[in-house]
Parts: sequence; C-alpha cells; structure tokens
Amino acid sequence: MSGPLTDDHLPDATVRYAEHEDGVIDLHLPDEPAGQMVVLVHGGFWKAAYDRRPSRQMAAALASEGHVVATPEYRRVGAGGGWPATGDDVRRAAERLPDLLASIDVPVGPMTLVGHSAGGQLALWLATTALEISRVVALAPVCDLREAIRLDLGGGAAQAFLEGADIDDADPMVLLEARPDAAVRMVHGRDDEDVPVSLSRGFVARHPWAELVEVDGGHFEVIEPGSPAWPVVLRSLAG
Repeated sequence: MSGPLTDDHLPDATVRYAEHEDGVIDLHLPDEPAGQMVVLVHGGFWKAAYDRRPSRQMAAALASEGHVVATPEYRRVGAGGGWPATGDDVRRAAERLPDLLASIDVPVGPMTLVGHSAGGQLALWLATTALEISRVVALAPVCDLREAIRLDLGGGAAQAFLEGADIDDADPMVLLEARPDAAVRMVHGRDDEDVPVSLSRGFVARHPWAELVEVDGGHFEVIEPGSPAWPVVLRSLAG
C-alpha cells in the first residue's frame, strides 16, 4: 500500500456534490496548473471499509506534476452503495466538478479519468456515458465483471456490488463494445494477485483499440509514487 499520510497529502479543499455523507470530492491543487483535470476514482472492491483517504498520496503526487486532481467519494457496498447507486455517485461528481471548480476559481481543463482496481471499473464505465472525457487511465482495473465473479475476486465483491442488478449495465467488457471517444490505456502489474493481469489482457484482446502496458509488481505499485511503475503511469496520463 502507499506510505503513511502526512500533512502534505491532505487535500487543499473539499467540495460537496451531493447531500449524502459520501457526497464529497477532495481537491489536490498544483502550484502551476498544467491544464489537465484528473478525476481519481479510488478502489477497494466497492466496499464501505475502503474510502478515498489512501489515495491522497497519489493525488498529491499528481498535483505536484501540474494536474488539478479531484478524488470523489461515493457510496459503497455496506453503506448505501452497490449498483447503480455507486455509479450514479461518480457520474454526478464528474458532472458537477467543472462548476464546483469554477466556483472556487480553480482552472478547468480537459477531463482525464484515473481509476484503480474497482475504481478502474467505474472509470471505464464513465467513458460510456455522455461526459466529455479525453482519456481514461485504468490501473489494475476490474474490467471484466463476469471474470471477477468467476474468480471470486475480493471474496465475492463483484457479486455483492451487483446484487439485484443487470451485470451488463455495469460491465466495461460488454459496454465498451462500441469504442468510446476517450483514449483508453491500462497499466497492470504482472504479479497482481488481487486483480490478475489476465483481466486486462482479455479486455484488450476483445477491444484492440485499448492499450495495455504491463509492469513489474503487484496490485498497488501502480498507485505508489516512486515505484518502478510510477513513471509509466505518468506517461500514460501525458498520452
């Protein structure tokens, strides 16, 4: 996992996009904005036990590269979440973000989505909506929900997330049969035991317009600033 949080990793501001408890967005702001707005969707197998706080080190590191970084919280399984409520939250956060940033005089640039693990599923799903998105960088994404269920990833996490819902409404593997306007790149550790790289390999085999970059390491190196995988993540953001 990422290193311990310090005061340097705390958000510069937090804004609210919905009235429920989890309807907030952390903002990490650069000293000199480079013009890109990064929406960072955290992972944690959609479970209430895992929130946005461990992603703050990554958000701070991306802000130091000149990106305006917005990390939305969302309702998760066990605390009012699951499909479609979780998807509704991240979409509403992304939709409201430009106005929220403008209201506090933060420059609004093209939107890039970065999602890790279950957050990768949400980021890829957002690329199928009407949002104007320039790029999706999916880090060790749960990009095939049927395979996640077959492999029992996260101890039944996908089953719990989808309880009572139609899997095809949430599964990037199915929804992205039509190529989105946004560019899609995946970065995945070859030794990932939490979300095997075989999911991303299967995705690009079915959707060859997507790009997969495999890196050394497991599930968390792709979100750890300073890891060998980190320069690959930064290059993926730069296109």
